[in-house]
Amino acid sequence: MAGGWTHDGGVLDQIEDTVIDGVLHARARLPSGESALTCDECDEDIPLARRQALPGVRTCVACQAGRDKRHVIGGINRRGSKDSQLR
Repeated sequence: MAGGWTHDGGVLDQIEDTVIDGVLHARARLPSGESALTCDECDEDIPLARRQALPGVRTCVACQAGRDKRHVIGGINRRGSKDSQLR
C-alpha cells in the first residue's frame, strides 16, 4: 500500500522505472559493429569467443574488468526528501 499522495502501487512503479532506466543505460553502452582483433589498451589478442559474444568489442577481458571497476554510474533518486514532500 502506498502512503501520502501516491497511488496504490506507486512504490512499485518507481522501482520498475529505475530498473528500466538501468537496462536502457546498459544497452546504450553495449559495443556494436566490427570487433577489434587486439585490445585497444594492452595490444593482446581478443579471443574469438569474446568477439563473437560481444560484437564491436574493443578490449580484452582483463582490461575491460579494470575499466568496469573504474566506471561509476550516477543514479536517479526518485524518492526525494521528506522535507520536499511536506511543503
